[in-house]
Amino acid sequence: MRSMLCILLLSMAVWSQAIPVANLDTNKLDATVVTYQGKEATRVTDREGGGGLALLKGSTFKNGAIEVELAGRPTAGAFAGARGFVGIAFRVQGGGSKYECIYLRPTNGRADDMARRNHSTQYVSEPEWPWDRLRRESPGVYESYVDLEAGAWTKYKIVVKGARAELYVHDAAQPCLIVKDLKLGDSGGAVALWVGPGTDAYFANLKVTPAP
Repeated sequence: MRSMLCILLLSMAVWSQAIPVANLDTNKLDATVVTYQGKEATRVTDREGGGGLALLKGSTFKNGAIEVELAGRPTAGAFAGARGFVGIAFRVQGGGSKYECIYLRPTNGRADDMARRNHSTQYVSEPEWPWDRLRRESPGVYESYVDLEAGAWTKYKIVVKGARAELYVHDAAQPCLIVKDLKLGDSGGAVALWVGPGTDAYFANLKVTPAP
């Protein structure tokens, strides 16, 4: 069933399968509802080459959990450094001018290069703390290894409390990435689907559960 199961109970939001395009502010991205690997999903593609956010209209989030199934792969003809970047942005402020984000680099997960594997997950806080600054100033602190496969459905969950965020992948009991100093502090904002440059991304079964 294509329609949204939008349940708003104590600010909880749940979408069964795809997120309708009407509920997203896509700006520099293109979004459509498709069937991908047998699952109804929202496909989000990079229109202008720089990636971006698909903001969930009316969303508010400070602390709690965000769960989704996602898949990312480089687009046909993407630049050599494309990794299928895909993730979730949270505490989005100013319509997307500032946000926290944890994303995956799916093609790194099984690369025959341990250095690349160790860059499979990434935390950023835009615009002041992009990945390259974090890697340069705090190598190995804001990214980690996790087994990933480009284009494959991946269960993704982040748990946020105050200035701390944890990333769980594949229903793992333990986080594969822990961030103890979110750069926007104990703030709040919107939720968005995040897509990096040269990426074809898919999202399904998004669930946002604010903490009590």
